[in-house]
Amino acid sequence: MKTVLVTGSAGFIGYYLCTRLLADGFRVIGLDAMTDYYDVRLKERRQQMLLQNEQFRAVNDRVEAPELLMRLFSEEKPDIVIHLAAQAGVRYSIEAPRSYLESNICGTFELLEAARAHPPEHMLLASTSSAYGANTEMPYTETDKADHQMSFYAATKKATESMAHSYSHLYGLPVTMFRFFTVYGPWGRPDMALFKFTKAILEDQPIDVYNFGDMRRDFTYVEDLVEGIRLLIDAAPVRPEEGGSVADGDSLSPVAPWRVVNIGNSTCVQLTEFIEAIEAATGKTAQRNMMPIQAGDVPATWANADLLQSLTGFRPKTSIREGVAKFVAWYRDYYQV
Repeated sequence: MKTVLVTGSAGFIGYYLCTRLLADGFRVIGLDAMTDYYDVRLKERRQQMLLQNEQFRAVNDRVEAPELLMRLFSEEKPDIVIHLAAQAGVRYSIEAPRSYLESNICGTFELLEAARAHPPEHMLLASTSSAYGANTEMPYTETDKADHQMSFYAATKKATESMAHSYSHLYGLPVTMFRFFTVYGPWGRPDMALFKFTKAILEDQPIDVYNFGDMRRDFTYVEDLVEGIRLLIDAAPVRPEEGGSVADGDSLSPVAPWRVVNIGNSTCVQLTEFIEAIEAATGKTAQRNMMPIQAGDVPATWANADLLQSLTGFRPKTSIREGVAKFVAWYRDYYQV
């Protein structure tokens, strides 16, 4: 039985990923700080469900805590490491940038140092579509330059890609960075638009619609994302000089067993269509408060998922109507609305 270390295990994506790994027969060590960035009760409930499986071990602490990860790697010798823990959110990074520095930069450094001392078979680290920043040519492809991040959150995530590349080159650590595209679904984060819009619409409150509705996102259903991560576990990159081949469109590094992979739905959905899907699922009409774009936001994201399909044979496919309906059903049940 292989052991997987998942950081951010009580988070939205972490919960789904750990559930999938346990179902597939892995032993899972879940590290989570249980911070109060949003309602901790959601995190506690997710962790309680994971703890019902005897192959899950929960460690409640911060990734950036000195020597914590070194001890965990020494004790558990994880075969696979999946690093999801991070301070998330574009807008909050304007208010509290230090928390992003500590969690995203320092936390990833601690992880890389532990992996250097106790090398796993494969490390998969979460990045973000926000790394593409000011790029306007779409859909985004992994080989595109990504030098102009628009928020400090995005800048820290792009920095972790570079940090991981240097460790991969220096110490031969196989690393896959995956860039998420607006992940949504049941058990989602309360700071995300779907959660906020659903809550407001059901309570007959207005919703803030930024950039006057002219926003587009590549919405990725959480179970599709997890399927992509699970399949990428078995697609560890190999140095080109050791037999790794770089096909057209592959982001494999020329000097390290490192690559970046988009995980997105490959569909660019207008914000108005997203709101209409929530209206259809709730049976209510939204009161729209039209607003200018917020600092740090990008007007559009759109993933080219060809590399993911080439590596795994999988491409996310859940439609926005189907995914939103599942979230609204969960929300009504969980909050008894």
